[in-house]
Formats: sequence, C-alpha cells, structure tokens
Amino acid sequence: MEMEQIYRALGVSEDVYRFGEDVLQSLESRFREIDRVAEYNQNKVLLAMQKNRVNAAHFAATTGYGYNDEGRDNLERVYADAFHTEAALVRPQITCGTHALTVALSANLLPGDELLSPVGAPYDTLEEVIGIRESVGSLKEYGVTYAQADLKPDGSFDYPAIEAKIHERTKLITIQRSKGYATRPTFSVAQIGELIAFCKKVKPDVICMVDNCYGEFVEPMEPSDVGADMIVGSLIKNPGGGLAPIGGYICGRADLVERCAYRLSAPGLGQEVGANLGLMPAFYQGFFLAPTVTAGALKGAIFAANIYEKLGFRCVPNAAEPRHDIIQAVELGSAERMVAFCKGIQAAAPVDSYVDPIPWAMPGYDSEVIMAAGAFVQGSSIELSADGPIREPYAVYFQGGLTWYHAKLGILLSLQKLIDKGLASLS
Repeated sequence: MEMEQIYRALGVSEDVYRFGEDVLQSLESRFREIDRVAEYNQNKVLLAMQKNRVNAAHFAATTGYGYNDEGRDNLERVYADAFHTEAALVRPQITCGTHALTVALSANLLPGDELLSPVGAPYDTLEEVIGIRESVGSLKEYGVTYAQADLKPDGSFDYPAIEAKIHERTKLITIQRSKGYATRPTFSVAQIGELIAFCKKVKPDVICMVDNCYGEFVEPMEPSDVGADMIVGSLIKNPGGGLAPIGGYICGRADLVERCAYRLSAPGLGQEVGANLGLMPAFYQGFFLAPTVTAGALKGAIFAANIYEKLGFRCVPNAAEPRHDIIQAVELGSAERMVAFCKGIQAAAPVDSYVDPIPWAMPGYDSEVIMAAGAFVQGSSIELSADGPIREPYAVYFQGGLTWYHAKLGILLSLQKLIDKGLASLS
C-alpha cells in the first residue's frame, strides 16, 4: 500500500496529505538539529544510569511502607545525576504536575513568607493552590502571601518591577517555564538562568523554583544547570517517556528536597517510605526513552506551526522560532474551530478514536475546557493531545506524540476536520 493510500484510509485527503508533504520539505535541517539534541540527552540519561549501576534488582516491586526500596532510591539518584542536582524525589505517590508543585511550595513556604511569580500569572490549576482563587488548603489559608510581576508586552521580563516586588519576606520565586494556557513565549534555559541570577543578586538567599513541565530534554541543558534551586515536573509528560502511568519529580538542593519528602509523606518519615508498587520498570525505561520521545513531540509542534501559520493562523511559537518546550499554541479565533481541531486529534488516537471531545467544566479551571487525548495513560500530555479553555483568543494547545509519525497524523487530521467543516481552506 502506498503512503497516500494509508493516509486516506485514516481519513486524510490527498490535498491535505500533499500540503503537509510540501511543508515538511522545508523542515529537514530543523529536524536534524532536534535529533542532535536528543542524541546528547539520550547519552546524558544513559550516563546517569550507568553511573548508578542500574540492574534487574532495581525493578523489583515493593508494597506497604516500602522500606529499603533500593530501586526507588536508585531511580532518584539517576534523576539527580541526569539533572545535575544534589537530590531528587521521584514518586508514584505524586499524582500530577500540580501536585508536585504544591508539595514543593508548601514544603518550603511557612506562614508569613511570600511567594513571587516574576513571569506573570501562574497556570490555571495553581491559582487555587496559591489562593488567587479561594480554595480549602491553599497557601493563602496557611498565611503565605503572593506577589506577581507581569511580563512586558513583548513577553520579556520586567526587571525593575521584579526588583520592586522582592523584599525581606520573599522566600521563594516560582518560574513557569512553559506558557500554560497563555499565548506568551516559553522561556529558554538561558533566559531562566538570567532571571535567576538577577533575583539572586537582589536577594541571595531566595529560593528559585522552576516549573519544568513540558520542557525536559527539549534543550541540552535544564534550569538546574543555570542556578535553579528546584526543578519540578510530571512523569506523564516528557520524563516518563510515555511509559510512566503516574508520578512526579522534584530535583534540587538536598535540604529543599528533604523538606518536600517530609511534606509528601510525614515529618520524620520523608523519603524512607513510599512503595513503588511495581512501577520501577516503567519509570526507568520511560526515563531512558524520554529524550527520543520528546524529540518526536517537538517535531510535531514545529510541523503544526508551519502548517497553521501558512494558513493564516497565529502560532506561538511561530513557525521559525527556537523551541523551549513541546507545546504549540494555535490561535483559531472561534470555539467552533477549537472543537474541530480537537476532533481531528482525537480521530488520530489509538485509544477512543471514535469519540468526539466536547467542552466541559474541568476541575481547577475557571472556563470550560476542551481536551482531546486518546491516550494509553489518562491525561498523559507526552502522548498526542490537544486542549484549551473556551475563551478568547480561542487558542488550542497541541502537544505530544509518542512518535513523530503519530504527531504528524494528528496535525493532518486536525486540518482535515477544519476543512471538512468549512472552517479553513488550503487556497
């Protein structure tokens, strides 16, 4: 069967397929650079695994308290070495990225302390964690205050405003690397390093934490290489490689990670407890595969930007900009286009390809959200997925794809659905 035939069998018309192939011809050099970074990161992870002498005994399951779980403890050494930090907490008991961030924040902020975001508003689900939107158990409820320095109109850091916000009670600065549900630029590791250096110059003892979600292995360096005291993320995003079914990580200074462990379990217990529940093979192998899987997702994001920008839609990042995470925002201009786009992504899925995504009131968000994700792991955004809040500028956020070929199909089908509804045209 010829390539065009198999795509037609999957629902992609000849015109859309050939449009995509024309776009791909201009991306060969960029894809080679992505492969070069993936090769470097693959070797970086391999080096950490070899240094820590990973062996079959580390894959054994533990239950109950999980005392003396060498597989779990060694995995944390692997993460610490790969991310060049003193310590790491990598646990299936961390349910998602928001949970990992909550653990890190609540462990290292005490009543009377202030949390500062120098990059504008946080991701939606952190609003209730912080107390921007009232919620039981928020940091605000425990006496932690919050300050924010907005970005400049061009998306750059407003250094005078940041300096003015830092004072004696500023204990922790949280830096969200990825854009979240905002059409601002994602920050490069170099930019994050410059911001951290500035904040440390103003207040040397301030803790700088980076929400690293969606950014792992996109660049050769991580924020922990440029001064971050903690980096935090989810295993059902980049570092889980599509195999981890749950989990999160916190890597950083040993004293800060220790506090996180006490917050996750209980004072006095810390990292000594926490059974791995038989997940070690998936955690180790997923981390090993993560650089290659991330590279495929990154190619999909670049392909999406080049497809949709050519059709006149605003993309963030744009088709030519450097990449610092796997997320591609496409401003579609209407709820109808968002729904059609997500239906195309869902139609490309290996799981639940036959269902239609619809907007719904998702917990933690103040707008209806549409999500397309026919994933092997529920909510895994390293797998092919697209989502966005139904609000202006009606931007959809595309990410993931365990292979580049799957990401490619998803984008072509998203375009096909828009064309079929008369919401876009190739001419």
